[in-house]
Amino acid sequence: MKVKSILSEGRQIQLATELVGLGARLQVLEASTTLSRERLIKLYKEVKGVSPPKGMLPYSEDWFMGWQPNMHASLFINIFKYITEYTSVRGIDATIKSYQLYLEHVEASNLQRILSFTRAWTLNRFIDSKVLTMTACVECKGHFIAHSLDIQSNHVCGLCHVPSRAGKTKQAALEAKAREQCAA
Repeated sequence: MKVKSILSEGRQIQLATELVGLGARLQVLEASTTLSRERLIKLYKEVKGVSPPKGMLPYSEDWFMGWQPNMHASLFINIFKYITEYTSVRGIDATIKSYQLYLEHVEASNLQRILSFTRAWTLNRFIDSKVLTMTACVECKGHFIAHSLDIQSNHVCGLCHVPSRAGKTKQAALEAKAREQCAA
C-alpha cells in the first residue's frame, strides 16, 4: 500500500493552481504534476470557472520561426537559460519563473504578449529534444531560436534584419487608428 503525503499533495495542488493561473493547458498540468486527470479538471474548473479547453497542444516548431514569435520565444529561452545557469531552480519551476519574468518584461515594455505558457513549455521540450537550438546573430551577437538542422554560420536575427511587413498586424493598425482618433 502506497502512503500519500499530505504535504506532497498540497504542493502538487499549489503547482497545478499556479500553472492554471498562467494559462497552462490540461496536458501541461498532467505532465507537470502527479495529480489525476479528474482532480486536475476539477481544479481547473475551480480556478478558471470554466472547463479546460479541448484539443491538441501546439506541436509545430515552425511557429517559433516567425519574426514576432521568434523574438518572444528567444527572449523567454534566454531568461530560462540564465535562471537555470545561475540559480538552483530547475524543471517546471524554472519554466514558471522564466515565464513570469517574460510577462513582466512584456508588460514593462508595453508589448503584446505573443508567447503563451503552453507554447513556452513546448519550446523547452523542443530545445531539450534538440529539434530547436539557440544560435548567435552574426551582427548583434544575441542568441535566437533556430532549427537545429539549419546552417547557422551566417544567422542574422529578426531584430538586425526586420522583415518589411513586421509590425503591420491588425492589432498595430487598430492601435494606430485609435491614436489618430485621439489626436483629432
